[in-house]
Amino acid sequence: MISFERGDVVLVDLGYVAKVRPCVVISVRKADSQRNMSVVAPLTTEIRGGECEVRFPKPRWLAEESVVNLIGLVGVDNSKIERLLGPLPTEILAAIDEVLFRLFGFKRALDK
Repeated sequence: MISFERGDVVLVDLGYVAKVRPCVVISVRKADSQRNMSVVAPLTTEIRGGECEVRFPKPRWLAEESVVNLIGLVGVDNSKIERLLGPLPTEILAAIDEVLFRLFGFKRALDK
């Protein structure tokens, strides 16, 4: 089994025909003790400039410039995670968190 953490980019078999996609791991490790699953967000080269996209500098392990597509969140069985590509920078993970707060309508204690 592949070892990965929140913020890592991994290759995932999302079940599409002949399509393994890079995704960023959004959930914490072992988020549910009863399921061997993680929540991931796909990376896409189809950049539309939407509010649920997070841009990041292209790492050497990606062929093309991509964005994190947070509107495409999906739960996957960890057995579908095929390979670790590398981590996203912490500032990009912080930007992802900001979009997730808005996307789900979460309020912080200071946001009353």
